[in-house]
Amino acid sequence: MNPTLFVQAFGGLFAIMNPFVALPMFLALTTGYDLRRQRTTAVRVALFSVLMTAVIIASGSAVLTFFGVSVNDFRVAGGIVLLMIALGMLNGGSAAHSGSADERKHQEAQAGQGDVAFYPLTFPMLVGPGTITTIIVFTGHVDSVAGYVAVSAAALATIAVLFVVLWFAPAIGHHLGQTLRTIMTRLMGMILAGIAVSMVVAGLAALLPGLAR
Repeated sequence: MNPTLFVQAFGGLFAIMNPFVALPMFLALTTGYDLRRQRTTAVRVALFSVLMTAVIIASGSAVLTFFGVSVNDFRVAGGIVLLMIALGMLNGGSAAHSGSADERKHQEAQAGQGDVAFYPLTFPMLVGPGTITTIIVFTGHVDSVAGYVAVSAAALATIAVLFVVLWFAPAIGHHLGQTLRTIMTRLMGMILAGIAVSMVVAGLAALLPGLAR
């Protein structure tokens, strides 16, 4: 396994799937659930997240090839998307993948009608455009089994942390104040912004070699 790639992928995925940022939405959508049902939902969210990330890791590069988009093109575009998400987090946004306020209200209304494990918790809140972009960018230049293992291990490690946080959501939510959640969101936003800038710079350096001189 490539340790450097693992650390980079884990940092990017943790910043954008940040379990502590997702915690308030999870608690809001599972209000009225007893502890057993809440934890069943946490298990389902983790399983759905594993399945979706596995599909993206396996098919991401093939999708780009099908549409005739190079990895470096996607790296620049993806970096810009991630930077926009990061700026939203720095400005106080809490759900990186949930879209506008109207879209979030629609998701919550739909969630009230049935199971919330897949929609909106797994998609689009946790495994949304930002997560998909991050995975495709990191797997784009992977040319060995060790590279895929590193990205897969990073995704599994992130989801494992997510599962633990959601499993103990009621207890953690009781001690995690609004101020601490805001600080964590903005810290993750800054980390994600740095990752996004590095993606754009690397993509532009490959597409426009003259810039690297």
